[in-house]
Amino acid sequence: MDRTELADFLRRCRARLTPADVGLPRGARRRTPGLRREEVAQLAGMSADHYTRLEQARGSRPSRQMLAAVARGLRLSDDERDHLFHLAGEEPPRARGATGFVRPGLLLILDRLTDNPAQVLSDLGDVLVQNAMSRALTGDAEARTGDGRNIVWHFFTEPAARAVLPAEDRDHAARAAVADLRATLARRPSAPRAAGLVRRLRPRSAEFAALWEAHDVAVRRRDVKRFVHPVVGLLELDCEVLLTPEHDQRLVVYTARPGSESYERLELLRVVGLQRLADPR
Repeated sequence: MDRTELADFLRRCRARLTPADVGLPRGARRRTPGLRREEVAQLAGMSADHYTRLEQARGSRPSRQMLAAVARGLRLSDDERDHLFHLAGEEPPRARGATGFVRPGLLLILDRLTDNPAQVLSDLGDVLVQNAMSRALTGDAEARTGDGRNIVWHFFTEPAARAVLPAEDRDHAARAAVADLRATLARRPSAPRAAGLVRRLRPRSAEFAALWEAHDVAVRRRDVKRFVHPVVGLLELDCEVLLTPEHDQRLVVYTARPGSESYERLELLRVVGLQRLADPR
């Protein structure tokens, strides 16, 4: 591991970015160009102290998961991501969807979607990154760990995941999730993560096991979804799913039809942001 070169590379990558490049407000007057260390840490989902230590060539050797998060936060290209891993003494990831490394093109689009909930998923349903509106709508999936970051696992094992949908919509959501996972497993039969997820879910959820046996197959694309938010109420949103050429990552964007009640409520949600308001019930 070359700590000095790693630190220099991180500083230079941070200096070339502006808040507008990553969908952050400019804020108060800046003394130096580029992003602040705290902003990169926020984008990477790590503590500011931990990131600062990397830039100062101090601290412990970063894990592969941390390197992937830093690459995402700094919006590195594939080649730059590989260089970052090499400087840290690690082999660059090859299966991008499984490592959490989000393609720069998807991040570029996500950074500009400030008024609509949007997130990038792996083809298995792992939440790789969310924007603020997505966290406000359905919660902070990036704060969960392991299988908890997978939307299929979360839906079938956590009652709170179902509570964001109207009761009459949950059966359709369950069937769609399992059918999409079926399609992914057939497309990548040798992927241990896919088979392992199914193997762990079947004994945890009888509903999942029954739907899996039905062998329905359908790739997630456009849909209309309804969400129940504790502050703004019911939202009916158009769901657009943009697939990468390899189909291993997806950009999911939710929009409301202009002039509709859901459009007004989505505007209110943007104002509410990530405030944790108590449910009056």
